[in-house]
Amino acid sequence: MGRYKEFDKEAVLHKAMLVFWKKGYEAASIPDLLEAMDLSRSSLYETFGDKQTLYIEAINWYKKWKQAKRDLLVNATSAKFGIRQYFEIHIDSALDGETPKGCLITNAAVGMDAPDEQLNALIRERFDELEKAFYELLSKGQETGEIMPEKDIKTLSYLLTNLNHSLNIVAKVQGDRIKMKQMINMVIEML
Repeated sequence: MGRYKEFDKEAVLHKAMLVFWKKGYEAASIPDLLEAMDLSRSSLYETFGDKQTLYIEAINWYKKWKQAKRDLLVNATSAKFGIRQYFEIHIDSALDGETPKGCLITNAAVGMDAPDEQLNALIRERFDELEKAFYELLSKGQETGEIMPEKDIKTLSYLLTNLNHSLNIVAKVQGDRIKMKQMINMVIEML
């Protein structure tokens, strides 16, 4: 009887996340994942079931791993400062040479032609959570007088969410940090 190999589930999820982030779901093969995770095929299937379940768990791990950036919006005392701080860290993260460029969630959204219902719901939930965080911070900004009351913060929240994801795509193609920061400065001025 074979011996069960013990491993740190979060560590192997992190490794799987990096493979999916770099290659996308379709291009990430089981051998790629096994090599990166340093797992046997049986351990992968016993622990995660199948490739799609592993992908969903890797996306959930990514969400947990990136939560501190999202918390900047939730805990900000100033709407403009919180948004600026969020995007400065977001740009640094999107261009970070230690991880694949862009964002796993954005890649998941654009990388699959027909995402299944569960995956689509997971991606939509992440988009909605970010939009809500922007909205709540802008709403606080209106309450304190930092954001003018006539500003349509619902549309601004949607704009900021889309800016977040477009920066992820641009980072993969032409990661010009200066232009990205100039764009954020302009958006902050619009608020």
